[in-house]
Amino acid sequence: MSLPQTVISGPELHSPEEPAKKLQTPPVRGTWRASGEGAPGTRHEDTWPGLGTFRRAFSRSSQRASGQAPEENLGLFQRSSRFLSRSLRRAREDGSTADQSQATAVPGVTHDPQVPSRVMDGGRRQSSTGVGREELEPEAAQGKSVADLITERQLLAAFEQLRQLEARLVAEKASHSFQEDPTGFARRAMDVCLHYDGLAAEIGAIVRETLGPGGVDAAAIGELARTVCAEEAAHPEPPADGDFLLTPRRWRQHWEDAVRQSAQERVRQAGAGAAPGAAEAEGASGLAQLLAELGGVVRSDLQEVRREVLPAYSAAGFPAGEAYLRAFHGAVAQRLQELAQDARGCEQLYVLLDWAVNVYGSPDFLGAPDLTLSTEPLPPLLAPALWARLESDYTSFLETKVMSCFDSILQLEQSRWADMEAPDVLQGLYHTPLSIDVHMLVAEHVKAAGAISAELEATTQSICARALGLFLPRFAKAFLESKAVSEPHLGANINACEELRTSLLARFPGTFEELEKPLVAATRTFQKRLLQGLQGDVQPLFRDLCTKAWLTQDVLQPLMDKVVAFAGHLEHMAPLRAQETLQELHRYVVREYLAQVLRPRERFRGEERMRSAQKMGVDAQAIGDTFQGLGSEATWLDQAIPCVADILGETYKDDILRHLETLIGSYPDIRSVTHLLPHGPPRTEGHQAPGQGDWCLQRVPVSLGGQGRNPREAQLFLVGRVAARQARWALPRATRCQCLGTMVPDLQAG
Repeated sequence: MSLPQTVISGPELHSPEEPAKKLQTPPVRGTWRASGEGAPGTRHEDTWPGLGTFRRAFSRSSQRASGQAPEENLGLFQRSSRFLSRSLRRAREDGSTADQSQATAVPGVTHDPQVPSRVMDGGRRQSSTGVGREELEPEAAQGKSVADLITERQLLAAFEQLRQLEARLVAEKASHSFQEDPTGFARRAMDVCLHYDGLAAEIGAIVRETLGPGGVDAAAIGELARTVCAEEAAHPEPPADGDFLLTPRRWRQHWEDAVRQSAQERVRQAGAGAAPGAAEAEGASGLAQLLAELGGVVRSDLQEVRREVLPAYSAAGFPAGEAYLRAFHGAVAQRLQELAQDARGCEQLYVLLDWAVNVYGSPDFLGAPDLTLSTEPLPPLLAPALWARLESDYTSFLETKVMSCFDSILQLEQSRWADMEAPDVLQGLYHTPLSIDVHMLVAEHVKAAGAISAELEATTQSICARALGLFLPRFAKAFLESKAVSEPHLGANINACEELRTSLLARFPGTFEELEKPLVAATRTFQKRLLQGLQGDVQPLFRDLCTKAWLTQDVLQPLMDKVVAFAGHLEHMAPLRAQETLQELHRYVVREYLAQVLRPRERFRGEERMRSAQKMGVDAQAIGDTFQGLGSEATWLDQAIPCVADILGETYKDDILRHLETLIGSYPDIRSVTHLLPHGPPRTEGHQAPGQGDWCLQRVPVSLGGQGRNPREAQLFLVGRVAARQARWALPRATRCQCLGTMVPDLQAG
């Protein structure tokens, strides 16, 4: 809002050689009202710096500053008004009689509590030309007024003149020169205060222009520093009598405030050219660009401070580096807090956290080791509560993002299954991108979180482990329901699970141990499905065993050919899982062979029984040699078929018992003891007891595992005293055994 323009005739400080020009100040138009509007013929004739002179100075300085600190200047003038009010109250206390006479002479001045403001109004209507003593006027530098010195930024010279005026004014007050005119003291004191405020405003303008486009020369900075130090020396502490003229001006604090304001203005220039909300609309990329611009502004400004500004301050003995560092640190912290309020999504939150820790907090952020922003003396860039909230929000978004990433991995795998793409063979093993995708996903997020903090890294590991544990059953179920189930794909998935189990547990010990069970469960599922495919192919071939044709033909060879072909896929699997699968296949073949032998489809008597026992020995050798050639380590299975063959081929009871002992001894982990009943069990109603001399091996639970192993158990049931007509293997009467009934192996897990 523009104020009425008034022709100002307020006097200025001039050199003593020009007394005739004291009251001939040329009219100046401005927006401020001078402290004297009266005609030149007033009773005060000496010349003091008036509001008119300050008006011109401030007008010029405000044009340079381009109106950058109106609030600051307003605060300075408000402080001057407060000082003036206190001065008037003290003046009235010192000379109440003179106050009353002056109040009578000056219209509008009474003893009302509002007297200070009225005196100020009357002061504006009075001339500010002083008390008519030319000897009180200090000699101006080169004939220039204080306002001109401030305008030309000769700050130290202006301060020295103001200091002399201040000292003379205080001396006059002490000599009671203003008892008859207390408002005259107030007017002259206000002129001094306003010039002090103008000097302070010029200090703020210099600070703001220092980092501006044009910059400020070193001489002006040095002048500023010396002026601040001179003011601190002139006003070391508040006076005991509370005289406001001698009160410390606190220009160092004013200078620090100006430095902070300048830093805030510079920081806000980053991204100022973008449209409002552009960073939020562009997401993480927009925020990253804004932060990059912010870092560039801070870096260039502090480098300029180091190269040009600090030497000028140091030459004047004025430390300024810490103030600039703290000012920019505070401005960046304030800007980051504002950006944190608008950050949305996992990416934006991470960009913000990463910039705060790894960009701004890096030792080479400013490009020079001696300009490192030390984190020890500076407060945290983000408040601990805000930092904790950002990390919490980030982990919440991260959980959703990781689950979404696993969904994407599953979709990629399903697309490969739909295209019926065969898995690749890398380094001799079936390969699927599943393990690589999971490794990259986990490693990327864990590494990114580790760059922020160790706590966030541990939290991210737990998030990835839980998400992977939920993903594995879904993946296995989706694969088994697809049309891509085949030996190569199953082998590739088994390899992927094995890679994840070994690598993740080794790289992240402790956190990923909970994945051991789901990974092993998924591997077992794929192994079981792999064996089921082969079992469906070879099961019909087992029906050709223990037949009349079996005695004369090699019906076992087609079955073993399929086993060998199947084992070719195991060569492309992880060795440990391939060995487990091969041993399971070995056990399956032995179990199914015994099942056919002990439940023959045709009756064997006499010579045929002896030939069948020999045939079983040959088949057992062929089975053992085949699996040994394939690399099976389940040698503990080799004795099962020969022991049964020996039992079926014997004709004497003692030899049968001896072979039974061999069978039992080959499997020392038998759970219960066999019962040889020479006279049979007690007779029960409805059942006939065995005859004298008959024996019955009622139950022989046999584990087809060797010493020190943890095999899957099988049970061989030998049920004696079965009617000869029900037996398929007819043993001679001489053995006193009516029948070696049936032996039913069950190799399922107990």
